[in-house]
Amino acid sequence: MTTSDNNGISPQNERSESDYSLPARRRSELLKVAKTRGSITVTEIAQEFAVSTDTIRRDLDYLSDRSLLMRTHGGAVPVDGFIDRDTPVAIRVNARTAEKARIAKAASALIVDGETLIINGGSTTRAFVGELGALRNLTIVTNNLGVPAAVPPNTTRGIYLLGGHVRQELQVTIGAIGFANSGPLCADTAIIGVGGISASGVSTTLLEESTMITAMMESARRVVVLADAAKFGTTVLAHISTLSRIHVLVTNATPPPDLMAALNDSEVEVIIAD
Repeated sequence: MTTSDNNGISPQNERSESDYSLPARRRSELLKVAKTRGSITVTEIAQEFAVSTDTIRRDLDYLSDRSLLMRTHGGAVPVDGFIDRDTPVAIRVNARTAEKARIAKAASALIVDGETLIINGGSTTRAFVGELGALRNLTIVTNNLGVPAAVPPNTTRGIYLLGGHVRQELQVTIGAIGFANSGPLCADTAIIGVGGISASGVSTTLLEESTMITAMMESARRVVVLADAAKFGTTVLAHISTLSRIHVLVTNATPPPDLMAALNDSEVEVIIAD
């Protein structure tokens, strides 16, 4: 016999043993997956659980009504900070890989030979770097510990890793934007991954990183934000900037009407990766 807690959510079961035809078990697993990945989409979860998208939408609405998840356009995120910022980067890299691959490829088409790029941490920005193989003479400045190994051979004339406190689980450094005995950085393009994007702007889950990302954006002549649809309508812990500081948003789906209107008002070019 399966017992439930006060929210109607049964104890978590291993996915291999779960019967997703039972709403309580399915919703329990939804919470577990959302916590692990940071966000989920209706389409991907319906496929994984082998149920209809309407069923998943009802489940997400049920969990949202009980303040267990926060609904976003096309999916949901956990309510406790919206994303588990301590989720190991290895897990994040393996989440929503198809969406990230499309976004990365579309964003790479915006870059030309000889550019200087400043790139922040995250699995989507790491995927972006992997798509730069056709380019030459790039200079990359980053706090993303995974970027140097992901850069294709013969692509760069230099890779610079920003110093600071190493967050091993997130594979980033947190510190000042700059290097000893040098002036302010000046980049052609900032490639920025974010935790959320809404009409009020972009945000990140790590408070210490927000100032660093803001400085990255200020050091570049052009700011390109990479964000999949699960980030739409989401505001997480630390505000980075308003939409007006962004030049291009590369994503995998059309933003909801209110966000699209705000992006248009801020003259942000929106590129939908196909």
